[in-house]
Parts: sequence; structure tokens; C-alpha cells
Amino acid sequence: MSEATVSFTTHGDIALATIEHPPVNALAHGVRVGLKAALERTAADPNLAALIIRGAGKNFSAGADVREFGRPFEPPQLGEVIELTEALSKPVIAALHGSALGGGLELALACHFRVALAGTRLGLPEVKLGIIPGGGGTQRLPRLIGARAALSVIAEGKDLEAAEAQRLGLVDLCVPADLETAALEFARRVVREGAPLRRTGDIVPVLDEPQVFGEFTKSVGRRQRGFLAPLEAVKAVRMAFELPFAQGLGRELEMCMALLNGAQSRAQRHAFAAEREIARIPGLKADLPAREIRAAAVVGAGVMGRGIALCFASAGIPVQLLARTAAAAEEARGQIAKLCAAQVARGSLAAAEAERRLGLISGTGAVSELRRADLIVEAISEHRGEKEALFAEVAVHCRAGAILASNTSFLDLTALGRASGRAADFAGLHFFNPAHAMRLLEVVRTPATAPQVTVTLLQLARRLGKIPVLVGAAEGFVANRMLARRSREALFMLEEGALPEQVDAALTNFGFPLGPFAVADLGGLDVVLATRRARFASLTPRERAADLLEQLNALGRLGQKSAAGWYRYDAERRALPDPLVHELIARHSAARGIRRRAISEEEIQERCLCAMINEGARLLGEGVVPRPQEIDVIWLHGFGFPAYRGGPMFYADELGLPRVLAALERYRDTVGAEYFTPAPLLQKLAAEGRGFYDP
Repeated sequence: MSEATVSFTTHGDIALATIEHPPVNALAHGVRVGLKAALERTAADPNLAALIIRGAGKNFSAGADVREFGRPFEPPQLGEVIELTEALSKPVIAALHGSALGGGLELALACHFRVALAGTRLGLPEVKLGIIPGGGGTQRLPRLIGARAALSVIAEGKDLEAAEAQRLGLVDLCVPADLETAALEFARRVVREGAPLRRTGDIVPVLDEPQVFGEFTKSVGRRQRGFLAPLEAVKAVRMAFELPFAQGLGRELEMCMALLNGAQSRAQRHAFAAEREIARIPGLKADLPAREIRAAAVVGAGVMGRGIALCFASAGIPVQLLARTAAAAEEARGQIAKLCAAQVARGSLAAAEAERRLGLISGTGAVSELRRADLIVEAISEHRGEKEALFAEVAVHCRAGAILASNTSFLDLTALGRASGRAADFAGLHFFNPAHAMRLLEVVRTPATAPQVTVTLLQLARRLGKIPVLVGAAEGFVANRMLARRSREALFMLEEGALPEQVDAALTNFGFPLGPFAVADLGGLDVVLATRRARFASLTPRERAADLLEQLNALGRLGQKSAAGWYRYDAERRALPDPLVHELIARHSAARGIRRRAISEEEIQERCLCAMINEGARLLGEGVVPRPQEIDVIWLHGFGFPAYRGGPMFYADELGLPRVLAALERYRDTVGAEYFTPAPLLQKLAAEGRGFYDP
């Protein structure tokens, strides 16, 4: 990392302070020192009439240096630099490009004028780190753009594009090119005309919509359920209209620091850092050249296959969609067209872009037509024999150097790679449903996968807009192996006395967006049953006997698609508890000789989470993943683990591994050793008083 600096140059009587701290010009200690020096130098030099603050490279500034969080900030504090900026008796102009986020935008808000390059992103995304702005953002932004727009930026974490920022009054001038020249001309005009300095803190805010705070409190409370920072952000913005400016600044900083020192921000900052850490792959050369992916193919035209094909097309990669017949492939392409049309109707996709994507998708019914594909992804049913036969056939027809990948959720990738005869060119690409929308992608390498193939797939995943997590080839990989343990306990607790809505409520109260039974109904109980059948041979006798899923399928209860599954659904697809399911579960328990009992929310959460954490420890111990970060990122982005809890392995450390171990030992004695024997790694760490993240 380059040392943080601020260079100081002059153009006649205009000074330029340039932040030089790649890659994002974070406002680290050296930057703060440099900015303070530039302000003092400008103030002291009678030959200088104005100061322009700008950023080198691709950004103005993306805000504070998160590496400084959690320890005392060295002076000068950002707040001091911001106050000096606003108080300067000479005009200070912010020249914005790329991103002006967080503390970067707070610095710009304290400048007297703002000039932005078209396309610049301006925002205060601190809520995503579990805090609120602490450098005056909640007090200055509402004074410039009003309460509603400021709440959207601060409480919801939404960015503004430069043109919109100018319309709202945040930016004084938006230019299409040559930002430096435009900023210099603007500064000279301000000096020449003797324009009065516009200190944001001096503006008296006007509240046009008193009800807006109640509206946002309800909306962020609903959409960001469980998160503290968005609600605190609403309170802080309200202070801009109720307190004197200086008092509002002081209270804002107090609120920011209280959140920063809290558990939620600690967890959210961990999630932010973990996502970046997993991009650094131990033992994989960073400069290894990737293969070029110019064209792709997807074999299998079901829901997953169609979604994967759309992923490639959305990234501008031509893709062939192979079905059993050419007619079936064209029908699948028609389903993709309907999906795009729905996005256009919602306003989330431009009609021209939808047409472009569809134009990149072609249908075929013959494996022999896949010769031009650089990557072929299999997405057929979870049947090992069928997949092995398919890869053996594909290998005959694909070109040399083409990468073969399977979207399997559970099957042995090493065996599938052998069947292809191209094991070095073979890997797993485990997309999550819906594939075109879910950002997580497990990239699965086998012991035979060539490093170049791994690098290629990781780069491709980012090109597709995904968050790739590299994992090893093991049963269920990471996501589904841990999910299976949670699902097992949820099912067992139904047998023992719980009801679907109780289990789901316990897990949504923990912070998951949906509980396991609501998720199953959403995806389709026939799909869930197909996965269970594919894994049936590996299930324990009790798991096999817990055949409630088979019973529901036999009754035609397939979930939302049939208006009945674990729940019944009304015309608006609202889930309603179903007495018929309650009776079915009670009969099942009686037939199995299981005496039903009351099960608390605490037990539901503890059993589900401890089962997951224990399996995560096994995955780490087996080397399926090198670090706990991979597990946390998978659960945060794949299954909606609440970000304010940091992921299952971080959450385990927060609880303390001795506490987790004690719970596992308790359930080992009540549920069974085959389900809750503590993983060796977890036992070792707990005995040593360490956690998964301790060095």
C-alpha cells in the first residue's frame, strides 16, 4: 500500500491539494495531515485566492480508512480537517470524480462549492458498516438537499449520480470532461466575482415534510429489520432540523462512536473485510494468466440452466442453451424472454438491454454444436450417472482447452471430472437460485483442477457480477453441506414438537429473511425432494425416516406453486399456518413413537446454528476452505445470514467457543452423537481459549 500523501501545487493564485492514496484515496492519517497542511498553507499565503481539493487516480475519496476502525484515530481527526475546510476564509472547491463516499463526501460537503465530473457517485454508505456518518454528513446533507433526499442517501445507503446531485443542489456544476480545467475556471470565476462563501453549516434547514421521519422509520425498520444504524441515521438527520448546527455535530459524533463500538458494527465491518479477504487465495499465483472466455454454453434448460444462461448474456458473453431438443431449447429461450420482459415492466431493465441480452442466447438440441464454447456449464438433474454420461459425451465434441463445469449441489465432482476425461479442465460452478439474481457463486476445484482453470473461473465470476468463493470438492461443498445440517435439525424438531411456523419465526427473529420451511415452499417441495432423493444413500436412518417431505409431495403440496406446502397460501401468496399440516406432523410423530413436547425459540435457534457452526468447523479442519471468511461470506450472500451478526463462524466467536461446545455436548447427549459430536477443531480451539478468527 502506498503511503498516504497530499500533494500541493499552484496554478497562478489557485492552489490544488491532490489526495494521493491509492486505490480509493481513503482518508488515512497521512491524508488528513496533508489536507490540514494544505488548508493552513492556503490561508497563510496572501498570493493564493482559492483552494481546490481533488483526488488522484480513479476516485475523489471513498471515505475513511476502515483499517483505523477499532483503535484510536491519530490526530488530526477527520472532523477537525472538515471544520478547517468550512471555516477557511478563502473559497474551497471540491473537484469530484469517480466516487465521493462516506468521509470523502463529508469533506466535499464542508467545501464552499462542488464541481463534479459526469457519472461521479456521491453517497454516505456508513449504515452498511453498522454506523452513521460522524463527520457532519447527517447535519450538512439535509441542509443542501432536504430531509427526504438526505434520508434516502444516509438511512438507506443509496448513492447519487452527479447529474441528480446537481439537480438536488448538492453539486454546483456537473461537467462531461476535463474536470481539472473546469474546476480551475470555476475557482477563478468565484474569485473574480467575489462570490460569497457558501458554508453549509450556516444554512438554516427548512422541513417541508414533517411526516418524512416517521415514514423512513417504518420503511427502514421493515426493509432493514434488526439493523440499528439505519434507525439511528433517521434520528440523526432529524437533529439537523431540531438542534443548533454545532450541537447536532457533537451529538452525531457521539451516536457514530457508540455504534462503532457496538457488536453490530463490529460484525458488519467483519463482513466487509471478509468479502475482500477471500479474493486473496492462499497458494494461488496472482499473476497466473487466465484463459479467455469469449463464448459459453449451458447444458440443461430448466430453471437453473435458464438463469445461468442469462448470467452470461447479461455480462455480454454469447451463450448456447442446450436442451433435449432444439424445440425445447427455444421454449426455454422464450421463458428467459418472459423473465426479461418482467424486469422491463418493473423498470429494472431497459428494453434495449433486454433485447441485447436475448440476442446473445441461442438454443440448440445437439451436443455437437458446442464446439465453439470456451466454457460449458452442466445444469441437468442431480443424477450422477446422467451427469457422467453427459460429460463423457461433451468431452468428445468440445474444443481443446475448453473448461467443463458442473452446477451440481451435492455430487462427487472428482468422479464427474474423471468421467469427462478432462479432469484438469474440470471444476464446479455452483450457482444459487435464482442464478441471474443471486450474487454468490461457489467456485469448486477438485485436486485435479488446473490452477489456470481456477483463476479463469474466479475472474469470470467477477465478470458476471458475482461474489466468487473458492472451495474444495466435498459433499455439499460449503453452502449446502452446512444447510443440510440446519435443515436436519429443523425437521427433527418438527418430529419432536415444533410446528413449521414456530421454526421459521425463531430463525427470522434471529435475523434470517425467511425460515427453512418458507424457503422450501418458495423453491418448490418437488425440487427439495429431488435433492433429498439424490442424497438418500448418505442419510442416517433417522433422517430417512423423517419423511414428511415425501408425505407432502404425495398429497400434491408442492409449495407456493400449488398454493399449499408446509403452509397454505392465499391469492396474494401470503403464507398461512395450515391445521392439515399440523395434523400430518402429529400423526407422523405418533407413528414414529416420538412423544411431542414444547420446544422453545432458544432451542430452535441454538440447535440450528450450532449444527451449522459445528459443520463449518469440520470444513475448516478438512481443508475444504482455508479460512473461516469463506464460510461467513457464503452464508451472508447465499442464505441471508444477518450481516449484523457477521456470519456463522464470526457469530460463534462472539458467543465464545466454550459456550458453543457446551451446547453441542448437551445436544450430543439428547439428539445423538452422530449429529452433534463436536468437531475436533472446535474442541481444540475452545480448550485453548481461542476462536476461529484468533491467530
